[in-house]
Amino acid sequence: MMALNFKDPKHREMLMARSKNCTVRLGDVTSLYPESSVVWITVGKSGETKEFLYRAFIDKVRVKTMGTLTSIDLEHQNPYINTKEELMKDFEEIYKRRVTADEVVTVIYFSEISWDLMER
Repeated sequence: MMALNFKDPKHREMLMARSKNCTVRLGDVTSLYPESSVVWITVGKSGETKEFLYRAFIDKVRVKTMGTLTSIDLEHQNPYINTKEELMKDFEEIYKRRVTADEVVTVIYFSEISWDLMER
């Protein structure tokens, strides 16, 4: 089983509230997260125990540059971030390096898999 892990603890609240259903990852990671895959949504820092939140279906995967992200991408990535510049600053804090508008990113949209539906 593959996992979409979120290292920053601030994402846990958004994931639990289901207000985050998209992640933007630096680089082209389409080979790691193909569309129609099932993944575990987890939270935890590298080298530490991960907390399993729920299972999800990868609905859509797109490779773009940071500068071509749409307002919809931003809203689904983090409802508290309104501009690409804010997202780049957030990424710089997370990845501890400079992030530019021409940086290649992968946008991954996912939706929770409900066990209630699977038990019917």
